Amino acid sequence: MLVLVLSYLLIFFARVIDISLATIRMIMVVRGKRMQAALIGFVEALVFVVAIGRVLNHMDDPINILMFALGFATGNYVGMWVEEKMALGNIIVQAITPSHYQDLTEQLREEGFGVTIVQGYGIKGTNNLVNITLQRKRMNKLMRIIDEYDKEIFVTVTDARAIRGGYFSASKRK
Repeated sequence: MLVLVLSYLLIFFARVIDISLATIRMIMVVRGKRMQAALIGFVEALVFVVAIGRVLNHMDDPINILMFALGFATGNYVGMWVEEKMALGNIIVQAITPSHYQDLTEQLREEGFGVTIVQGYGIKGTNNLVNITLQRKRMNKLMRIIDEYDKEIFVTVTDARAIRGGYFSASKRK
């Protein structure tokens, strides 16, 4: 009985690891980190073979299949959680604010964020597009500052695959 339970747990945890690695590998692929993606993919494939081998050798036991599927679902959740905690890469935040934006940009600059302002015209008149490029791990701090200034500011966030030059590069050299 103990051997059977350990076999189920092996399938489950192998699948959790496999799918978590797959999630992180895909992030590395999107970010252009080839070597890291390849190494993660190698380990991912090894773990997958172990899990699928156990299931295929014991197809008569439906609990093996259930553990495989539960490991897959749990691995997706765990992989996303790990990736979120790693906060790899850079992002571009665009905040649209009414014409009174000087206090916000001043505070952002004091906190070390590079800020560029572009004037635009929306349905309610003149607005300012505040462009901020930052490391993902600093996103929570940025959002706290924006929310303290005005919770109604329209904010969009996009991934930045590559950044070159400008204030962002100068701040990395410090």
